[in-house]
Amino acid sequence: MAVETWQIDPVHSYLQFNIRHFVVSKVHGRFTKWGGTIQLDDQQPTNSKVNIEIDVNSIDTGDARRDGHLKTADFFDTEKYPQMTFESTKIEPAGTNQYRVTGNLKIKDVSKPLTLEVEHGGEVKDPWGNQRGGFSIKGSFDRRDFGLSFNQTLEGGGPALGDKIELVSDLEATKAAAQAA
Repeated sequence: MAVETWQIDPVHSYLQFNIRHFVVSKVHGRFTKWGGTIQLDDQQPTNSKVNIEIDVNSIDTGDARRDGHLKTADFFDTEKYPQMTFESTKIEPAGTNQYRVTGNLKIKDVSKPLTLEVEHGGEVKDPWGNQRGGFSIKGSFDRRDFGLSFNQTLEGGGPALGDKIELVSDLEATKAAAQAA
């Protein structure tokens, strides 16, 4: 079987993150505009490729004021860098339907390697005849590696924000229709 292209279905997918806040809890957020493609090789999954594009201006933490601050030069500087990307460079098996997907995460003008834990949930034909696949994804990175270093020190001496960003995504992708010859 040849490599097949799958389009991420943003209506049936989400991309969330969390960060430690005031040492004692976590703040959660998501991106509402994102998508990408998966070049899936069923016979040799290690030959597959993943490309994801994220509209950073679509950040939603449930607080418009905080979202506005995250878009400034203190954090993402979305006026200058409106998009984040992830492009896979290596896929390794990690168990039954489990993979480690390593790639380059680009935030602002910095690109760094990131490894994601991925579970392939399988494939199914939907009621409209489209082939769909599902994937659950987890990963984390240090925000300082990407120049997202803004912070404040609390009265007790701890940081207002943690450095570790945890990512969680469940996504559905739809197989692209076969091209007529």
